[in-house]
Amino acid sequence: MPYGYMKPSIVLRLFTWPLLCLLLLVASSRFFSHSNAPGRGDAPTWKAPFRPADLIPVLPRKAAWPLLRSLRSAADLLPAFVGAASDDKGALEWKGACFYNNTAWMEFHNKSGSRFGGGTLHIENSNAHSWTCLDLYLFATPYRVTWDYYFLSREHTLDFHEWVVEAEYEYVKHNGVSIFLMQSGMIGTLLALYDIFPLFTNTGWGENTNLAFLRKHMGATFEERPQPWISSINTDDIHSGDFLAISKIRGLWGGFETLEKWVTGSFAGHSAVFLRDSEGKLWVAESGHDNEKGDDVIAILTWDEWWEFELTKDDTDPHIAVLPLHPDMRAKFNNTAAWEYAKSMVDKPYGYHNLIFSWIDTVSGNYPPPLDAHLVASVMTVWSQFRPAYAANLWNEALNFRLGTQGLNLPEIIVEAEKKGTSFDKLLTVPEQDDWIYDDGKSASCVAFILEMYKAAGLFGPIANSIIQVTEFTIKDAYTLNFYESNSSRLPEWCNKDDDVKLPFCQIKGRYRMELPGYNTMQPYPHMNERCPSLPPNYARPKYC
Repeated sequence: MPYGYMKPSIVLRLFTWPLLCLLLLVASSRFFSHSNAPGRGDAPTWKAPFRPADLIPVLPRKAAWPLLRSLRSAADLLPAFVGAASDDKGALEWKGACFYNNTAWMEFHNKSGSRFGGGTLHIENSNAHSWTCLDLYLFATPYRVTWDYYFLSREHTLDFHEWVVEAEYEYVKHNGVSIFLMQSGMIGTLLALYDIFPLFTNTGWGENTNLAFLRKHMGATFEERPQPWISSINTDDIHSGDFLAISKIRGLWGGFETLEKWVTGSFAGHSAVFLRDSEGKLWVAESGHDNEKGDDVIAILTWDEWWEFELTKDDTDPHIAVLPLHPDMRAKFNNTAAWEYAKSMVDKPYGYHNLIFSWIDTVSGNYPPPLDAHLVASVMTVWSQFRPAYAANLWNEALNFRLGTQGLNLPEIIVEAEKKGTSFDKLLTVPEQDDWIYDDGKSASCVAFILEMYKAAGLFGPIANSIIQVTEFTIKDAYTLNFYESNSSRLPEWCNKDDDVKLPFCQIKGRYRMELPGYNTMQPYPHMNERCPSLPPNYARPKYC
């Protein structure tokens, strides 16, 4: 045993009692609390020193971790909007995760002697549920996001030394400072971070975490298929316009797709499409191909090149299905027009501009709790401060289109929307228009690229011109269109050949059986998917939304 080494059990005994004494000393202010029950007045009542859940983290790790993970998940990382604090004292009250009684208000002042002054946010809290809990908060304006935590029952203050610009002062004066509560508290938030981190790791642990998340939050089953998990494909059975639904379940893209699936209800996270040229050669057209520079662009690859990459180089464990077009759709498909559109888009950037707007159609019906438009605005604010160029690509230009402005950054967009009488949550729901031209050209995500091709090829018929915006479609919206083969007897012989469960489409790769709820059921209609909710786990939608 090395000199100075001390067994963990001895260390634990040495530090446990001092730590407990310190906790008791600091928490003594919570030993008694004033009841708010009618007729009780200010009589002191006994305060429970802890809740059973508070003690779980001090149990041995093998016992504590399964219990904690059963109570929390990666979704608990999301803070909940509790309200906006204004200068009206007592107007904002809420129940916290730790303190049951909370109130907040703003005090405007000019202690800095600056042109627009500053302010102090006051928060009073009381009636903690135990001695050991605390509340963790985020505070946001369009120009900044900060955080703090509160352990003691008293009045707390958060100082805004001076407002960044006059617009921030005016915004806070009229709308207040947004307050978000980390509902899971400190332990729950840390655990949620631990749970969300592996979603993006390229490991077996990461893959299992993605599967567990989708099972829990979307009801996915991931039933294992019999081997072989890769089909022997006769490419003579593949035609122009046949759709490729792809689901990645590990690595960076796997984690991103998991969150995308959760908020949109799509059981696939990426897509591509087949094309045959005049000589009969088979190609795959895809928005989101990683080029030599590492940029995600639109590309047309030979089938052999694309399939070789998926089999040998794609480390996201992609599950892939071919969705053959229905013979009637195939007869309509104008291959020349499809090729013209595809070639016109080659090397253009992936459609990040309209990515999030295909998801957000309603003020509140697209955000899995506790996610909401307030939190989206705060995340955008943080992202804009750290990566302004990416912010412009992801949402600034798109929001300027919706607002009828040019060149405004995110804080300016939020302020300008308020001036025009439009709240930010409503601005997010304005439908994307297929004919908008961004600084880097037309913007097409993976599925928008395919559906724009379908429009060019004639599959949407007379509603293709201006009354249907396919940039509003998610991948789920694409695979639920009734464009695909509906007679399983016409599927190729190799389609799901070794599987006793006969899917209505052809899965060609993947250990787990792919699910596409609602597959091939929706007739296109004008303004389709412009006002559709998408709340888990059922993702119910009204007709003709």
